[in-house]
Amino acid sequence: MNEDKVVTVNRSLRKQVVIVAMSGNMLLDFAGPADVFTNADKCLSLSGSKMGYDVLIVSPTPDRKVATSTGIEIVCQYSAMEITTPIDTLIVAGNDFQTLQKSAYTDFCNWLSFVSENNTRRIGSVCGGAFALAEAGLLNGKKATTHWQLSERLKKEYPLVEVNTNAFYTGDGHIYTSGGVSSGIDLALALVEEDHGKDIAIQVARRLIFYLSRPGFQVQFANLLPVYESSNIAEKLYDWFNENLHQPLDVGRIADHLNMSPRNFTRVFHKQTGLPPAKFIEKLRVETARKYLEDTDMSLEGIAEKCGLGGLVSMRRTFLRHLMTTPSDYRRAFRTSIKTPGINDVIQPNVYHRN
Repeated sequence: MNEDKVVTVNRSLRKQVVIVAMSGNMLLDFAGPADVFTNADKCLSLSGSKMGYDVLIVSPTPDRKVATSTGIEIVCQYSAMEITTPIDTLIVAGNDFQTLQKSAYTDFCNWLSFVSENNTRRIGSVCGGAFALAEAGLLNGKKATTHWQLSERLKKEYPLVEVNTNAFYTGDGHIYTSGGVSSGIDLALALVEEDHGKDIAIQVARRLIFYLSRPGFQVQFANLLPVYESSNIAEKLYDWFNENLHQPLDVGRIADHLNMSPRNFTRVFHKQTGLPPAKFIEKLRVETARKYLEDTDMSLEGIAEKCGLGGLVSMRRTFLRHLMTTPSDYRRAFRTSIKTPGINDVIQPNVYHRN
C-alpha cells in the first residue's frame, strides 16, 4: 500500500476503532484498549457474527513515530491526520504535554477539534489523553476523569471541564474518559458491552483475566494528603503527629506543642495546608491505617486504636467517607503481594493426590 495514501473509514458492520498513542506514555495506555477490541473481534467471529472491530493505532505527529516511557519507539502505519472521518470510535491514549511542547501537537489538536458526534460516534481518552481532548475544546462543559495524579492540573488548566477523578471511567454524551493506565481496559470493555452486550464483554474479560466491572474507585489509589515543602507547618509537625496519632489531637494541644495560640495556629495551618487541622489529622489517620492494612497482619481493632480512628464502626465510616471502601475490603485489594497467599497456600495439600 502506498504510504502516502489517505485512510478512509466507512461505517459498516465492522466498526473502525482508531487509537491515538501519544508520546511519553505507558504501553498499556494504548495496548490495553487495543487488546480489548482485538479480542472482542475474535469472540464475535467465533460466535458467527459478521460484526467486529478493525483496530488501528496511529500517531499524533506527522512522522508517525511514538516514543513510550519504556524506551520503546513504535512506528505507526499512519498519523491521525491522515485519516478521514467518519470514525466509529476514537480513543486518545496518554499525553505528554509535560515532556513535549504543545506546539508539537498543533496539527493533531487542530484535527481533533473538528472531530464531533456528527462524524465520529464515540470519542474517548485514557489517562492524560483527557488533556488533548480538553485542548481541542471537546471537554468544555463535560464531565471527565483522568489519572488521579493529573486531576488538579486538568482542573487548573481547563476550568470549563467538570473533573471527577473518583471513577475509573465516565461518559458524558458521546465523550468517554478514563483514569490511569489499566482504566483504559475498563473503558474499552464498557464500550464493547455497549456495542455487543454483556456476554461478549465477559468473554473478552475472561480472556484478559480482568474484571468486567472492576470494584472500587480511583480515589483508593490516590494519596489523601499532598507532599508539602519542608518549610510547611504540616511537614514540621509530621513526626510529632505520627507519634501521637493514638491520642486525641485537638487544636489546643497542637498549638501548645508549637507555643502558639489556638487561633493563630488554626489560621497559619489552614493557610499553609489548605485544610483545617481536624480534617488534615483525619486524613493522616486514614493514610497511616492504609499502610498498616497493606503491610502488616495487625488486626483491624489494633489499627483503629493505633491510628486514633476509634473503634471498628468509626474506622469503617471514615474509610467509606474518604476511600469509598471498608478497611477489610481495602486490605484484600491492596495487601502487600508478598503477604498474599499463593495458590499452594489456598489449596489443601494432597487434595488431588491419587493413591
